[in-house]
Amino acid sequence: MYLSGGYDLGSSSVKFTIVDLETGQVVASATSPCDGSSMGISSPHSGWAEQNPTLWWDNIKKATAMVAQTVDLKEVQSIGLAYQMHGLVSVNEKVQVLRPAIIWCDSRATLYGDGIAKKLGAEYCLTNLRNISPGNFTASKLAWVRDNEPLIYKQIARFMLPGDYVALRMTGNCYTTRSGLSEMMLCDFENQQLAVPVLDGFGIDATLVPSLVPTFGRQGALRADIASELGFSTRAEVCYRAGDQPNNAFSLKVLNPGEVAVTAGTSGVVFAVGEAAQADQFGRVNTFLHVNDYQGVLMCINGCGSLFSWLQKYKPYSFMDYEAGKISIGSDGLYMLPYGNGAERTLKNANLGATINGLDFNRHGLSHTCRAALESIAFAFKYGMNIMSNDMKMSLNTVRAGKANMFKSAVFAQIFADVTGCVVEVFNTDGSVGAALAAGVGYGYFSTIDNAFTNLKPVAVYEPIAENSRTYETVYGSWLELLNKML
Repeated sequence: MYLSGGYDLGSSSVKFTIVDLETGQVVASATSPCDGSSMGISSPHSGWAEQNPTLWWDNIKKATAMVAQTVDLKEVQSIGLAYQMHGLVSVNEKVQVLRPAIIWCDSRATLYGDGIAKKLGAEYCLTNLRNISPGNFTASKLAWVRDNEPLIYKQIARFMLPGDYVALRMTGNCYTTRSGLSEMMLCDFENQQLAVPVLDGFGIDATLVPSLVPTFGRQGALRADIASELGFSTRAEVCYRAGDQPNNAFSLKVLNPGEVAVTAGTSGVVFAVGEAAQADQFGRVNTFLHVNDYQGVLMCINGCGSLFSWLQKYKPYSFMDYEAGKISIGSDGLYMLPYGNGAERTLKNANLGATINGLDFNRHGLSHTCRAALESIAFAFKYGMNIMSNDMKMSLNTVRAGKANMFKSAVFAQIFADVTGCVVEVFNTDGSVGAALAAGVGYGYFSTIDNAFTNLKPVAVYEPIAENSRTYETVYGSWLELLNKML
């Protein structure tokens, strides 16, 4: 038996899973918070989103302790880390966190990204960064701290992504990866090096950027005190790190050009692998390095599962799913725009907020609201996917999803297939399983990446129903009219 552990650090929870690499079977898994609540996001001002990294570590410990009730963690040899992308963690020389992390859905630094894009020029940004603007990604967030919190900025010894911070806490080593640099908008794709012109344009010292390690590989053994705190042996090593979306694509074996992964958690994401240089001139979708150095084109909807989570405050998820299934296509004229979680990239960084339109107190009830929520999320996916297929000429005929979050719902999966016209293949895997398998690759247990996926088979396949798709074309047209009016 060879045990490998995978952590998936999201903005709502931390999931930890142990996989036996010899059989490919999950040995144990746990999520913290375990009561269905969320870790919580602080929003001191409109458009802000922050979390204290201490909160991540506390939930890492809790999830680890739950798994340790059934598994001897001293048998774990490799550890993989998946994490929420684009966040900014700043530490001083003593590796103390200087301020709450500015996380992925925070939109305060959008103007900073736009400003540096004008300074560098569209040609440089599209060719070298593969994006029209650094937007509100990590580098821009650091520039915001530099200008607005100068006393904190002066103390910064290193800045990093959330997963880099967790690895630093575990091993004492401050590293990031080339894929991580691309998440920060600090990767020069053309020259395969650090994008120094971005740092210079912001006035940021390059010495603040962590050193690089390969995405797969032995990145450091656990510190003795951390191994003791969590229950691992000091022989355990961190052997992989990646942002949650590239890692989710890895977990679904979406690794080669033409393959597509989709998730519908707090945010909704389509991650399509490309080979040639691709970038959207309006920045509505973004290009990052995949875990295997192919390019991944990522379409993100900030307001996705967050809409259903908001409704879940009032009724359980399973109840809402059942109620949505009782209502016919179009929700009897009730429409929603699910954009209530900050600026939306697919909308050129417009911050519309959420909208409910067409509500009739005499016709509509909770069931219609649930159906309209699922349909509006699928419509938002279609809107973003049209950018990828029409403007970037990407093939999006079949998508793969883990049986998690909104893809636990057969109702939503079928709506998604009918609305987008894509075949949806659902697999019984998730980001924590993917991180554990990837750590096995990094440790050297698997000689090739393909060997990590011998047991990966779909548990459900949803094909578009032609009649439903035709009906949805009309309903989507009405939804699109509402969106364009709001824009």
